[in-house]
Amino acid sequence: MIIRKSYTVWGLIAAFSLNLTGCMPFSMGIFTPTPVPPWVTDRMEEKYKHKNDHRTPIMPPIKEGAPPPLCEDAPDEAQIIRAMPQVSRGFPYVYEEHRDDIQIVTERLIDKIDPPRFFPLVGPAQLHHCHWKATIYYTETIESGYPFPVKIKRPRIQVVYIDKDHLHLYAGTPELQKSFTKDLAGY
Repeated sequence: MIIRKSYTVWGLIAAFSLNLTGCMPFSMGIFTPTPVPPWVTDRMEEKYKHKNDHRTPIMPPIKEGAPPPLCEDAPDEAQIIRAMPQVSRGFPYVYEEHRDDIQIVTERLIDKIDPPRFFPLVGPAQLHHCHWKATIYYTETIESGYPFPVKIKRPRIQVVYIDKDHLHLYAGTPELQKSFTKDLAGY
């Protein structure tokens, strides 16, 4: 009986020690670390960080008798670079790809205002089309350190089209227009 207990005790100690050393695949239960590729966090950050890139802003109504507003706000460099195709991930020292010497030229393609119509959740509004063409000049660098070191630099040109459409509320009467302006702009 004593020998049987000692075998049981030694068996429990051996199982417990194997459990602590990491020899068992689920040694920490639900707290077992899971390997996650480093680009997963980057993709999640991109998904939630720039939520307003694809939303349509709602502007105050266009004043009667005033000239129609122009699309003056060109897309910023960060928005243009986010719209470009992503650089391939590659493997460190085996295949790496970089973009250097980036220059961006923007030009407005379309600036027009549609007649008023009804938009759900907004009401009567006018759609202001602002379409931009961004031409990106950059140097693509491809590097490899294995099996022998190679570095290739090529000039590249990428064209990205960005829509910055927005809505202008439509007010039929001047009183309604003043109340919209007061609610949205604060004056």
